[in-house]
Amino acid sequence: QVQLVESGGGLVQAGGSLRLSCAASGRTFSNYAMGWFRQAPGKEREFVAAISWSGGSTYYADSVKGRFTISRDNAKNTVYLQMNSLKPEDTAVYYCNAVLFQTVLTGHAVGIGSWGQGTQVTVSS
Repeated sequence: QVQLVESGGGLVQAGGSLRLSCAASGRTFSNYAMGWFRQAPGKEREFVAAISWSGGSTYYADSVKGRFTISRDNAKNTVYLQMNSLKPEDTAVYYCNAVLFQTVLTGHAVGIGSWGQGTQVTVSS
């Protein structure tokens, strides 16, 4: 089973950028599609972006298209989320998890692993 640790969050001004990292342990990391999710105070956790096991396919929530880029480096057991043109509404705790890619395509992304601590992203106006 994959264990995940998110990092890279912080406080930035609107229009700024952050790069999040998700470090995974486990020999089978490259077998999983991976996704980023976020949860703002008082709201449900929502899907942000996903990437296939090979890195050849990506999928984004409409709210972040054109601003965020998901990538992975299977040799380093790491998935990244480059966030540009950040907006105050991007403020949330960001989590990564293995996902069933088909659930992403149907609009109901499902994380199949345990949820970690996440990393806080705060965007000031």
